Amino acid sequence: MCLTFIFQLYLMEKILIVGSSGQLGQEITIALERKYSSVQVVRADIKPSDLVSDTRFELLDATDVESLKKVIVTHQITQIYQLVATLSATGEQKPVWSWNLNMQVLINTLELAREGLVNKIFWPSSIAVHGYTTPKVNTPQYTTLEPETVYGISKVAGEHWCAYYRNRYGVDVRSIRYPGLIGYKSLPGGGTTDYAVEIFHKVTKGQKFVCPIASDTAMPMMYMDDAVRGTLELMDADSASLSVSTSYNMSGMSFTPKQLEEEIRKVKPEFDMEYQPDFRDDIAKSWVDSIDDIQASKDWGWRAEYGINELVEVMLRGLSSLG
Repeated sequence: MCLTFIFQLYLMEKILIVGSSGQLGQEITIALERKYSSVQVVRADIKPSDLVSDTRFELLDATDVESLKKVIVTHQITQIYQLVATLSATGEQKPVWSWNLNMQVLINTLELAREGLVNKIFWPSSIAVHGYTTPKVNTPQYTTLEPETVYGISKVAGEHWCAYYRNRYGVDVRSIRYPGLIGYKSLPGGGTTDYAVEIFHKVTKGQKFVCPIASDTAMPMMYMDDAVRGTLELMDADSASLSVSTSYNMSGMSFTPKQLEEEIRKVKPEFDMEYQPDFRDDIAKSWVDSIDDIQASKDWGWRAEYGINELVEVMLRGLSSLG
């Protein structure tokens, strides 16, 4: 009887992915379709994507709280993956617009949860919350957060809004400080770490890659499958086991562009690459080199499966299969 009741609750879940046309949104859509069913997942974005999916798609401007509320009520949504944001490199071109977008969509979602319209929220933070004053190596869960970009500033503020709504109103909101995410199923979205996606596209096309990050600038990275799996594991975790109200550190691997180049050359020795650092390298240098994610491991069993060797293998194979 107990197992039957749990299964019925599982079937009652209706999940809304806001920002579903982005790099992370498309990957999470695929994972949630597999875990639940296409009828239990709804995609929403201000623009459609070319993702082949049986899930319902809603054209949505999530800065408009009434439009967001209408989608939630119409589909009887129980969980929201709120993924809308402008990323670090893009955000520096339009800082005020980026701040308004990143903050308004989060506040809208938290307010609707406070009103009881949804039961659980996932909102992504980022390693961009760190700055020059943060310890660079094995950056701890609790540390100084003094970011250098509007993206990072909005993520620090967003983390504290999440903690406020969780502690003050009991809203079940969960978050991860993602490192750079690397995957082959969608194009880069304008982040500082996206060089590590673009490089593989150039390799598979036999083209030269001009890297905007200096050869010795290390950054934390993660293969997309690890990121998506970790996200779903966090959302499945018992709320009582979660000790972090802001956002969890989550780590995969760390490397410099030179180390990635050398790893690729083991498979593609003819690969041509040069370095022309631009403003993105300044952003990257304000971030940390590596992350300590022991709290995520303790609280919900997080463990990465992909290192740099596995990353190169799966990215080259995946992009080659796409033609």
